[in-house]
Formats: sequence, structure tokens, C-alpha cells
Amino acid sequence: MAIEVQLPALSPTMTEGKIVKWLKKEGDSVSSGEAIAEVETDKSNLEVESFDDGVLLKILVPEGETGKVGAPIAVIGAKGEKVQASAAPAKAAAPAPAAASPAPPPAAKPQPEERGQRTGGPAQVVPIRRAEEQAPAPAEDNGRLRASPLAKRMAREEGLDLAAVQGSGPSGRIVKRDVEAAIGQSGQAAATARAPAPAGRPAPAPVPAPVFGRREPDVTPVSGMRKIISQRMAEVKPGVPHFYVTVDIDMEEALKVREQAKAAEVKVSVNDLIVKAAAVALRRQPKVNVSLQGDRILQFHNVDVGIAVAIEDGLITPVIRDADIKTLGTISAESRELAERARRKALKPEEYSGGSITVSNLGMFGVDSFIAVINPPQASIVAVGAVAERAVVREGKVVVRKTMSATFSGDHRIVDGALGAQYLQELKALLEQPTRLLF
Repeated sequence: MAIEVQLPALSPTMTEGKIVKWLKKEGDSVSSGEAIAEVETDKSNLEVESFDDGVLLKILVPEGETGKVGAPIAVIGAKGEKVQASAAPAKAAAPAPAAASPAPPPAAKPQPEERGQRTGGPAQVVPIRRAEEQAPAPAEDNGRLRASPLAKRMAREEGLDLAAVQGSGPSGRIVKRDVEAAIGQSGQAAATARAPAPAGRPAPAPVPAPVFGRREPDVTPVSGMRKIISQRMAEVKPGVPHFYVTVDIDMEEALKVREQAKAAEVKVSVNDLIVKAAAVALRRQPKVNVSLQGDRILQFHNVDVGIAVAIEDGLITPVIRDADIKTLGTISAESRELAERARRKALKPEEYSGGSITVSNLGMFGVDSFIAVINPPQASIVAVGAVAERAVVREGKVVVRKTMSATFSGDHRIVDGALGAQYLQELKALLEQPTRLLF
């Protein structure tokens, strides 16, 4: 009996996932534990594995489309087994014979959008509609092109005119493979968007051509990550009472340590120094290393520091575990590797979950100072700005020093202002005397 493959919850906050790529096609053999699809969750791209041996009989959610957690995305069964794809319309059109007996409530009937929903045990599958019926209905021929949302987005990013693309999907609908083929044939859009820059200079951002006349705005579906960010921020900001404490830190000595490490061929960034200092300061102020979860306060004994990484769809915070006892070189290597995989959406849930505190650094964008929102379930976050030359007073004289602003945001339900101030004092002392970070 054919068995449905349901979309699993691949991260703690996942409610839906977009099928990025099917690793198997209909008719392929699959084994238990073998990856069959790549799914975009709210945080990263992860693989869905089969829990059964058999043949991939039917793909219910095509590439580029989104499925709900727990909903079927494919059907696996024995080779040659027929999936009742054509029986759905017949069942939907057969209410007349049932008129003699009490009809079940309408809500109990499978709705059209509930593709392949179970009606019984784990191996029972209701008749499954054809792929033409599963895909979102294309727009009517009223001057608008029939194309999937993914195809439209790809064409928009590559500067491709969809009117010149021949669709191979249902009813001539333009799908992902059609856009990829068109891009491969012409190559003009890629060449235009990626014109080589002069040696030693970054490629300039493409300047959009001026548009004359009124145009309708482009519509882009909200990504899973952006939905979760919106939801969590809406919950945190009104639900968690924040307080903020700011200090200016003299970074002259910290920059010297960075240069010394560079001379020793050890790659250490300013942010690596800040992460290490944030971890050691948290170890020295353990009352800040807490989390409020329901009616309980968790006191952590390990120091795990999240690093905020901006990616295309939003923000993610991979976590460096036990950052207080790791060397600067180890922190540097882990930070680069985690950030690179975060941008590729290749992080595992355990690599961005939990954490004691987060460091959010916008200094590379020339930001002097800012206030960050706490990343739940953490109780605090440190926002740091750019290291810049500023006029300061030293022993009654105005001198120029390289300084940095750091702002501590705390959950006032479990962290008091005095604790936040003491934590920043530790952070400031460690960065102004960075040799203490080496022991």
C-alpha cells in the first residue's frame, strides 16, 4: 500500500517549508534514510529523508511551492503500484448516491487543497489529484503570463523577459526548468548582472534603468524566515520589557592584539575579540547568563554566544558553544565557518538554537551605535558599532582615540539595570586590556 511522505518539522519554529529541490524524481527507487528533497525552512535549507523503502510514485508539492508541516509532499510505494490520481474528480462528483444516508458534515470531507490527506492508518492514502490540479491555478488569459511564483522570481532576478519563454508546465505554464533553460541559452542576463569589475575593485551594484510611466508594484511572497522573524519580534518587543545601557570602549589595545595575531598569521577580526570578551564577561557576571521560560528561570553554566549574521531573507544567529574557554583563533575559525554556512542556509537547527547572549555588530556598515532587540529565549544582547577615531578627554587633554560604542539590551523581568551595567563594565575592561582574553 502506498505511503505518504509528510513534511517534518525540521526546526523548532518551522510551520511550513518550501521545496527547493527534489533529489529524486517520480519512478526513482528510494531507501529508508535516503534524502529525497531539499526544503527551505524558516532558518536554513535542510534535507527530508524517506522512512521507507520503495519507489517515489508521486510528487505532491512541486519545486518552488510550499507545504505545511505534517502535510503530505510525496507518495512512496511498490514499483508499478498505481496511485489513484484520476479518481479524485469522480469521488468529488459522487454525492448523489449518498443522499439516502445521512451525509457527513462538510468539514469532515477532504477539501480540494488538502492534497493526498490521510483517511485512515499510516499506509492509507486517499486518491491523489494530478500534478495539474496540485499546482496553483495559472492566471486567466487576460494579458498576464502563466508562470509559477518561483519562475517569476528567477526571471526578475536575472532580468529575463518571460514573454519570450516557452512554458512546459501544465497548460503551458512557465516553470523553473523553463527559466533555467532560457538563461542557459541566452546568457545575456547573467552577463549584464555580473559584469567583471576592474582588478582590485569590487563590482559596482547594477543601476536600474529609469522607468517612465506608472507601473504596478512587484509582489513577492513573504519567505518562511521573514514570517518567523516578524512573528517573534511582534511577540518579543511588546511582551519583553527591555532596558538599555551604553558605554564607549577604547579599542586601541584591542586593535594592537589583532595586528599581533595577523603578524603571527592568525586571522582574528575585531568581532572575534568582541565575542571572546562578551563570553568572558558573562562568565564573570553569571547572573546575566539566564533565561526566563514560563514560570522558571534557567541559570546556565556554559557560555554560548550567538553571532548575528545578516542573510538574504533576514537574520540568523549561529551559536559558538563554550566561547569563554575557546581561543581567539578557534572562535575566528568557527565564526567564519558558521557565517558562511548561514548565508548558504546550510546550518543545522542545533547550530542556531539556544545560546546565552548574542553579539550584533553593524560596525562594518559604518553605524556608530544602535539598540538591538533581544533574541528569545535569551535574556540579553550586545549591539556594537564601528571602531572610529573620536575626540576624547584623557588627563585633561583632548586626544584622538579609536573607540567603539556598545549597548546592552536586557530582559528587565530577570536582569536588572545594575547587572547590565556591571556586565558592560566587564566587557569594557576586557576590550581595553585585551591581554586578559589570552589567559
